[in-house]
Parts: sequence; C-alpha cells; structure tokens
Amino acid sequence: MLTILGIGSRVCHDEFGDGVVINVKPTAYVITFQKDGVKVLKFDTPLTVVEAIEPDSDLVSLLDVEQAMMRVLMRWSAQTGAESMETVPMGDKWKGGKLILKPGRADLASKEMPIDGFFHKIVLIRDRLRVLEQRVNASELDDEQKINIQQYITKIYGSLTSFNLLFKHQHQQFVGDRATAEV
Repeated sequence: MLTILGIGSRVCHDEFGDGVVINVKPTAYVITFQKDGVKVLKFDTPLTVVEAIEPDSDLVSLLDVEQAMMRVLMRWSAQTGAESMETVPMGDKWKGGKLILKPGRADLASKEMPIDGFFHKIVLIRDRLRVLEQRVNASELDDEQKINIQQYITKIYGSLTSFNLLFKHQHQQFVGDRATAEV
C-alpha cells in the first residue's frame, strides 16, 4: 500500500537530492529541490523520506478549494492594502471573556483586556504569516533559501499552536511542524 506524504515532508531523490513537498496533487507530489528547483513526481517515484508530515485526510475536498480561494482573496487584499477578508470565529466559550495578566510581584497591578481583542491580534499574526509565506514562495530567492525560510515559518506556526484553543474551527488553527510540535 502506498503511503501519501503531507505538505512540508522532507525527502531525498537519487537524482534531484534534498527537497520539500510543497503541494500534493491527486496522483503526484510537487517538490522543491535545493539544486533542481520545483519538480512534479508521481507518488510511486522512489524517494527517501527524511521527515514525514501526515497529509490531510482528504487530498482534494470542498474545504481545500474554499481555503485556496480564501488564500487568493487574502493575497489580493494584502496587495491592495485591504484587511483580511476571512471571518475567523472565536470559540463560543471565550466570547465576552477577558484575558487577565497577573504579574509575579505584588506591588504591580494586573492588566485585563477583552479576549476577543487578543484573539483578533492572533488572527492578524496568522494572516500576516500566510502573506509572508506567499511572498517568500513568489520571490526571486533561490530554492534553498525559500526552503529554509519556509521551514522557519512552519516552526513559527508550531510555536503559536498554544493559541489554537481560542479558535472555533480546527481548520483555521495554527499547524506547525508536527515532529517539533510533539516534543
């Protein structure tokens, strides 16, 4: 049985060398190789898996199409200076709540802020990371630099997974490098 790799998986090919899966098509991977750039390789192409990332449960779904459309709209809005067009709902249990920051010293006052304002800032960070990711991928950097920056951005997403409990829908949460997130 053929095991499908997820986006972000690191692989090695005998001819093309080290690479990262940047997209999964119905019958093939789109892989960025450090030396040879972007290649489309069929699933049965022999690859050494350096680090596997689990794929989404459904390779092509309506949700994937919707998210792709949202990314296009977000890219357009980023280029025109418009705010994020995606509505990201906060989990119902947090609505109307507040974030309380209590200092470790008794002589300092606590700070409070509405949790929905904090959540809005987290969503803005997520959206700006996505735009940064898109700009890196579209830039004229060489492939090795793109891969290195992409891996760094993925680790940033992983660092922000602590905030996922605020999101109402799982598909809108931060997802980082699964191997790093499990440590």
